Order: sequence, then structure tokens, then C-alpha cells
Amino acid sequence: MPHSFNHDVIAEFRANGGRVGGWFEGARLLLLTTTGARTGAPHTTPLGYLPDGGERVLVVASAGGAPQDPQWFRNLLADPLVTVEDGVFTYRARAEVLAGAERDAVFARAVAADPGWGEYQDRAGRVLPVVALEPLPGPPTPPPGPPGAALVAVHDAFRRELALIRREVDGAGPAVGAQLRVNCLTLCQGLRGHHQREDQGLFAWLADQRPELAPVLARLDAEHRSMTAVLDELSTVLGIPHPDREVLRREVARLTDQVLAHLAYEEQQLVPLLDAAS
Repeated sequence: MPHSFNHDVIAEFRANGGRVGGWFEGARLLLLTTTGARTGAPHTTPLGYLPDGGERVLVVASAGGAPQDPQWFRNLLADPLVTVEDGVFTYRARAEVLAGAERDAVFARAVAADPGWGEYQDRAGRVLPVVALEPLPGPPTPPPGPPGAALVAVHDAFRRELALIRREVDGAGPAVGAQLRVNCLTLCQGLRGHHQREDQGLFAWLADQRPELAPVLARLDAEHRSMTAVLDELSTVLGIPHPDREVLRREVARLTDQVLAHLAYEEQQLVPLLDAAS
């Protein structure tokens, strides 16, 4: 993409917590910062990505179907340590170029979900590299601002992902594709991890510091347990070799309704307290 286009997307991404319009509207987007192979200067590029289960994400060096690899890819070949911004957190990661059967399986999964990847490869006349971005150990850098705003930013990321998955399920054919399964399972894992961190961190701290919040925390705990049951059922559906799309649609809708209601209540009760305490 032209430098001015990328610059505008990067500015919009950072100003709006990962939300952008235009070309990337409604897409899963991250900012990847590599170290220039020749200059040693940081080089930031907006890229669409694919969930890969857990914390690892995948990017494809398509360069929009250009015949040569993009500069960001050449940079990470020289230095695989990169910085990733996902719209909420910023973290360091190690880039690994996938090879052989693993690369081919992942790319086939991507093409099945979006034939545009295959069109890019045909246009480019080269095998498009697929890169896995694996976060390095250690906590990520949280979003700026007061704690309540940071909590809302995390919640908004879940809202966006739920909306994307509902759209993907609605647009799927009779068979549930492999990438859609991965997207759903990654969301499930992300929600489980978020709830666990809240239970062991934020909620435990509030229970100690603000005893009067006991009824609120009890409701939030009960909602976490209820959502765990829904996540278990959704995971069971996704574990079936050929899941029924309508069953998946119902389970995703049920999870979405519960999550959205839970996030709204949590923000109503806790965000003012967190911001006042900062």
C-alpha cells in the first residue's frame, strides 16, 4: 500500500482502539512494527490477520498480490523480533515463517475462509509466505488512560470479535470451515482467560478493598460460571467433525447475548469505581 494510505490507517487505528473504516472496515487488523533491514529504523504496517488458537496470530505476506515480498517481510527475515499492536494491547513477539505442510495447511484454511488470499497468490505468481506471530513472555503494555477505560477497551475487543464471528457464521455455507472453527475456539479461549484473570485479580482485589460490592461481585461470578457452561457447549459443537451450522449459529447467538449483557453490567458497576480510584 502507498505510504500515505498506511499512515492514515495507522493513525486511525491508534486513535480508535483498533477500529478503522474504508478498506479495512470490519476486518481483523493489527499493526506490525519491524526493524528495517537496511536502515535499522522501525517500520509499521497495518495487516489483516488470522486467529490461530491461543495467543498466536497469523499474517500473510501478500503485498496485495505484488510479485515481490513486502518490505515488512524482508525486515523480519533479518530480525524476527517485532512489536504487535492489536488495538488494545501492545506486545513484543517473535515472527516465524511457516514452512512445508504446516504453511500449506494454514494457507488452505485461509483461502477456504476468504478466496481473496488465493487470488492474491495467483496474481503474485509466488508462494505467499505465512508468518506466525508468537508473543514473548511477559505482560503486554495496556492501553493508555484510567483503569476503567482500559477495561472498556478490552470489552470492546470482545464485542468486535463476537460481531465478526456472528457475521462469519451467518455467511458460512452448509459446512463449517476450518478457519471459522479456529476463530470460535480462539474467542472461547480468550473469554476464559479474561474471566480467570478478573476472578483472580480485579474481582479479588475489589472484594478485599470494597466489601460493599459483595452483591455485585457475586452476580459477576455467577455470570462467569454461566458463560463457562455456554463456552463448554460451544466447544463441544465445534469438536464435532461436521457441526450443524444452525446449531453453531444458536450457540454463538446465545453466547453473544450473555457476554454483551455481562459486559454492560460490569461496566455500569465497576468503571466509575476504577476511574475514581486511579
